[in-house]
Parts: sequence; C-alpha cells; structure tokens
Amino acid sequence: MRMKAFLQFTIITCLLLGTAAAQKTVHRSTKLDAVKNGKIVTGADQVNLYIDYLKGKNVGMVINQTSVIGKNLTLSLDTFIKLGVTVKKIFGPEHGFRGDASNGAEVNNSTDAKTGLPVISLYGNKHYKPTPDDLQGIDLMIFDIQDVGARFYTYLSTLHYVMEACAENNIELMILDRPNPNGLCIDGPVLDTAYHSFVGLNPIPVSHGLTIAEYAQMINGEGWLKNHVQCKLKIIKVANYTHNLTYKLPVNPSPNLNTEKSILLYPSVCLFEGTTLSLGRGTMYPFLQIGHPSLEGKYAYSFKPVSIPGMSEDPPQKDKTCYGIDLKGYDTNIIKSGGKINLNWLIELYNSFPDKAHFFNAYFTKLAGTTELRKQIEAGKTEAEIRASWDPALSNYKNMRLKYLLYP
Repeated sequence: MRMKAFLQFTIITCLLLGTAAAQKTVHRSTKLDAVKNGKIVTGADQVNLYIDYLKGKNVGMVINQTSVIGKNLTLSLDTFIKLGVTVKKIFGPEHGFRGDASNGAEVNNSTDAKTGLPVISLYGNKHYKPTPDDLQGIDLMIFDIQDVGARFYTYLSTLHYVMEACAENNIELMILDRPNPNGLCIDGPVLDTAYHSFVGLNPIPVSHGLTIAEYAQMINGEGWLKNHVQCKLKIIKVANYTHNLTYKLPVNPSPNLNTEKSILLYPSVCLFEGTTLSLGRGTMYPFLQIGHPSLEGKYAYSFKPVSIPGMSEDPPQKDKTCYGIDLKGYDTNIIKSGGKINLNWLIELYNSFPDKAHFFNAYFTKLAGTTELRKQIEAGKTEAEIRASWDPALSNYKNMRLKYLLYP
C-alpha cells in the first residue's frame, strides 16, 4: 500500500508541476523496475546512471533517429534538454540526424528546427571526422546510435572518427550502449586493411558480434586510431543483456532496414551492393529480395524497383522488372542458431547470371574487405572451401574479441 501511495503521489506531482525533477523521478523509477524485472534496458534508458554526470558540462551528441529513450521513444536530445543538460551541438551520421536521407546521399550541415541547435554532418563532402572547430566549446561527447552488427554499416566508421577526434582534442566520449541484433553471428572474411574504406576501416569480419561500446574498447585496445591515440571512454552498459538474446529494434536504424528480418539478413545480403543485381532497394522490401532483369526465365519471382524519396531515389535496376529470389519467408533462425552469414545466395546467383563478366563491380571488394572472395566465387569454389580460407584470421579475431566483451 505504501508503494502504491508513493507512485500515485509521484505521478500526481509530475502532472501538477511538470518539472524536470519530477519527470526524472518517474523515469528513474520506471527504468529501475525494468532492470529489476530482468528486461533488456539500453544504456540510454538508464538515465539515473549518468544524468548527474552530464550536468554542468557542455555536451555534443552523435545521434540519429534511433537515439530514443522510454516507451514513448523520445529522442534522447529532447529528454536531456528537459532535464537541464546543456547540449551545444548535434553531430549526424549517414542518413542524417533525423534518419531520412537516402543511402549514400550527401548530408549537409543544418540547424535543428525544434531546438535551434547546429547540426554538423559527419557524412557530407568527405567530412567524416569532427574538426577542432566542430568540437570547440564541447566538454563531453555522447555517442548514442543503434548498430546492426555488420562491418560495412557506416555508423562503425563514424564512431572510429569521433573517437579519434575526441582523443586528439582531449574530450571524453560517453557511449550509451545498445544491443547488437546480430550479436550471435561472428562470421565472414576479416578485412584486409589494404582495402579499408568508410564501409570498413578495421580488421574485423563482416559480422563482428560486438556492441558499439565493445567495438570502441577494441578500437582503443588494438591501437587502431591514428598515431595510436587513446580515447577516454565512459560506457553506460545495457542492463540484462547477453549476446544470445533476441533484441527487436524499436526504431528502424536506417530507411532501407525497415523490418526485423531485413536487419538479420543484412550482413549476408548487403554484399550484393557490390554486384549489378538489385537487392530490393526501391521497393518496400529492401534486403528481402534479390534479382536482375536478365534472370527472367530462370526465376519465377519478380519485383520492380522504383524511386522512393527518403529510401532509394535512384535504385539499381530502377523501373525494370527483376527476377530472382524472394527472402521474405526465409527462416532467420537458421542464421541465429548457426551464427553464420549465408553465402549460398551469392554463389547461386553468380552461377545463374548470364553475363558473369559484369556481375561484380568495384564496390564488392570494399564490402568484402578483400579481393579473395570475388576470385573464389569466379573460380567456382564451394562454400566450404571459401569458409576454410577465412581461417586463421577469423579464429584469431574471435579470440581477440573475448578481451573486449562487456556481456556474456
């Protein structure tokens, strides 16, 4: 009865006063209950663990539409401002601060209409790394972006460059950690740093099996930043999380990863971005269908990519009927239980493609992180033969990964 009375009093106080302190009390109570009940609670959601640390500091935030707090999915930026945190600047990754820019589209600096804060793009005009001027007046940076567990998802590269800039300018970086929806899958060729790019900077496999914070610890620990500088990290861990738990993202991490299934298939299917085939961009089912016009007669399933503003405005094979594979009914438990990406689709469609000389494009090497995978497929190697070639690098990575795990 006392607990019930206390909760009633807290709610009434919040409604009557609407103060930041009252909102904070309710938020803390709700999240502490969730932690006690064993539910997964993101680092951002555990405001009680870090809000006092933010007070009195000028804060910069590397965030996007996935940076949400609470059941109402309130942007962490808005929550912090209500709680009296002094946010000075917003830094936005690929797809922009609001997550509504098409893949690969250059994003310019802007001003946030709601808060009036400057938004500095880290995906515009080769501006991937914050400059000293960008960081002027910042005491603490916050990185709070949902990753999906694939090396070529560019938020990993944004994290790398933000860490480097913070280290060089003596600014601490707080990471509000979030689960990896592909946390059990550790697979694929380890990147050859001779082919590093913004879709793969460091020697990790295609599916890396880390959270953002674990990856940040690896970047520091392995000395991957320029001149081996070290970034001072403050990590707010996910509560009640282990890598074998299923986690459904509350917000789409980018415009074309719009379903739970597409997120789970992304590490396998994104390699087709390095081919002439369509993987469903320009439809409402990206990463859930793969095809090409020249496969007519070999596959019955078809789809037609079109321009979709905010998703894919100029998708591969635009306005052409593509024939190929439908993955909407694929059982993703196969990937979860096996912990492996699927190579069969790539091998099968290459073998079915009539014009093999034009199947791959130059982007494939960047995505694969090596020249070998393309050569192996062209040479007719089996999946087992290809997988065997990934060792010992993959096994060495798995052993190295253990040093940086925050969760079982």
